[in-house]
Amino acid sequence: MTHQEILQSLKKKSLKNIYLLEGEEPFFIDQLVDYAEDHLLSEAEKSFNLTVFYGKDAEWQTVLNTCRRYPMFGDRSVVIIKEAQQFRELEKLEPYIAAPMPSTILFIALKEKKLDSRTRFAKLVKQHAVVGSFKKLYENQLPDWVEQQAAQQGLKLSPKTALLLVDHLGNDLGRIYNELKKIAINVPPGKEITEAEIEMYVGISKEFNVFELQDAVAQRNYLKAARIAQYFASNPKAAPIQLVLPSLHGLFTKVQLAQSVNPGDGRAAAAALGVPEWKVKDYLASAKRYAPEQVERALLLIHQYNLRSVGVQDAGTEDGALLQELLVKMLSN
Repeated sequence: MTHQEILQSLKKKSLKNIYLLEGEEPFFIDQLVDYAEDHLLSEAEKSFNLTVFYGKDAEWQTVLNTCRRYPMFGDRSVVIIKEAQQFRELEKLEPYIAAPMPSTILFIALKEKKLDSRTRFAKLVKQHAVVGSFKKLYENQLPDWVEQQAAQQGLKLSPKTALLLVDHLGNDLGRIYNELKKIAINVPPGKEITEAEIEMYVGISKEFNVFELQDAVAQRNYLKAARIAQYFASNPKAAPIQLVLPSLHGLFTKVQLAQSVNPGDGRAAAAALGVPEWKVKDYLASAKRYAPEQVERALLLIHQYNLRSVGVQDAGTEDGALLQELLVKMLSN
């Protein structure tokens, strides 16, 4: 089941006895576990019927006994195993998975890991439990996800503003979600969020950020790129080089793809590049500004400077100086 399907079933109290939540995206797992912990029982019931274990410290016999216990002063018990990837004795719960207690709702949260589908335990879980398996969102899915999350909090984001958040915060869904909550507290419901408000509440400068640097490089605007790089050098926390380099690598990877697509078919080009259709024209324009050999050289330079940034063949050059040097080499010819 998808994250939204499971969440809606929990909200409707259409409950199953066992939920296995697994995969690479911790945000979806945390959101479902938090909802179960906060909303499936009343405050009075939680004292008696809510038990939370942590995988590293849990003992299988204690977990088993808790799951088989009858609820007190209520209709159900909720048992949650957080960080279950550290629960070495998880498979000893096999007998319980096969015959769960009707009044117990068990949540098993496996972060950054999936059950080995070949094992007997995994097959048993698949047969008796609701399984939510959550992958990291692809880069081209992030802006739409940000807009959807904003809408759920009563906010409106333009595609460009959503991209600004993604480029600055990356694919950390939890952080993006929390920043949107911060904005929602400070602006009227339904208001379209501007770059000025992003700058105010999230701390992303509308002039000096990774998104604007990527834009300047895409346009081969060296003066603008140099100004932004100078700002980053003076404010190292604004955009660490390990955030900037993947952004530039992503730009040139897409420019390289754009040089091989049919520019007349926007939909096919968007699918090939993995970006929204409205964004394709920017990459097609950059594909004309850079010759194929210049794109290859830029990708090689980014790789070299990434190695230097972590100390390979570099005596400790400051990140700001590395970025400025990289931009000179990429944009000077």
